[in-house]
Amino acid sequence: MKKAYSFEMDQNIEKLVERIIAFRNVRDWKQFHNPKDVALSLVLEAGEVMEHFQWKNKEEMEEHIVEARVEIGEELADVLYWVLLMGHDFNIDVLAALEDKIKKNEAKYPVEKAKGRHTKYTKL
Repeated sequence: MKKAYSFEMDQNIEKLVERIIAFRNVRDWKQFHNPKDVALSLVLEAGEVMEHFQWKNKEEMEEHIVEARVEIGEELADVLYWVLLMGHDFNIDVLAALEDKIKKNEAKYPVEKAKGRHTKYTKL
């Protein structure tokens, strides 16, 4: 199966994972990284992304994205950290899983039925 992403991206992800694992290992934190707590950390960080948009209307969100771009980026980085760590710990190739998921979604949401619609695939 041909990957839709480049070998260079693969190497960059591998380097990021190596840095994440080194960061964790030098602090002896693996002992705390059971699946439940790692998954919980992922959800908590995703919640911190959401917090940036809570109670804001469309205009306020657009302005906030410009003003808080760095902070939002840091929260997205935290989410990616936990995704990559989970992938490593569970022996899941996250990029391959993403490629497979995109293909499944393309089949579930064909353009001719889904374009411009937010309807769930079971209702198309």
